Parts: sequence; C-alpha cells; structure tokens
Amino acid sequence: MRKLFKLCAYIMPTATVIRDERRRKILEILATQPVARQSDFVNLLRQRGIEATQSSISRDLQELGVAKLGDGYAQLNDTDDENAEAIPFEFIRSVAPAGDNLTVVKTATGAASRVALFLDRSQWPEIVGTISGDDTIFVATRNAREQKQLLGRLRTNLHS
Repeated sequence: MRKLFKLCAYIMPTATVIRDERRRKILEILATQPVARQSDFVNLLRQRGIEATQSSISRDLQELGVAKLGDGYAQLNDTDDENAEAIPFEFIRSVAPAGDNLTVVKTATGAASRVALFLDRSQWPEIVGTISGDDTIFVATRNAREQKQLLGRLRTNLHS
C-alpha cells in the first residue's frame, strides 16, 4: 500500500504544478486572441484539456497582473523596482484634486492597484500614501503645496 501511495504521489501533479500550467495557458491565450469574459477563459482552457473554475481564473488573472480593459483582458505592465519609472500612464483616465491634500486618480477598470503600486514605489516626496479600488486611487499628500506638485507631475506625464 505504501508503494502505491508513493507511486500515485509521483504520477499525480501537485496543485502548484496544475496552477502554474493553467497560468501559462492563460498567458498563451492572451497572446493569441482577445478574451472578453472570465467564462471565456474557462471554456478556452477546457478546450486545451485544463479544468478551471471562474474563481480560480479570477485569482490567476489578479496574480498575473491581467485586468479587463475596455472590451477585453490584457496583461498590465510590470511595476517592479527595476522598472519603477515605467508607470502605466496609458491606464490613467483623469486626475483631480479633492480638498487640500487628497488627489483622485481615475484609471481604466482593473488598473488602479497597478498604478497605485507604482505611485507607492516611486519615492516621489510629495506622496504620503495611496488607497486604491478597481478604477480609483486616492493619493494623500501632506499639504496643498505638495498636492500641486503631484498634480503637475501627473498631468505632465499624462500629456507626454
């Protein structure tokens, strides 16, 4: 019985192996065709012999940095420390003050957390912190003067 258990453990892929293969296939699908809904991912994966649920797809997309933008899903740019200057400005839709030290940044649907991560890592001295939702970021500054600097920096980059 012990030998059979060891054999099954050797033959059956682990959850990590299954997850990694599913994520690799998701990226392959994105590279070859547009995908409009998470249910489309489930069906396309099934066609490739991979079982998936909508909830596993949702987690995978978040971990892979894939968000729904407009009509379909796309992988957002990485914002790791080496690439901190590559803020995904193309996902920012508008920037507006809200009081003397709070700035509201509107983004494409699903892109707010990625843009907020860049802002948090940017080390721009005027930023105290951020809070993000799905398509909105609140950026706190210490005072109105720093808010004005932030607004100028963001607007300059939006138009470049």
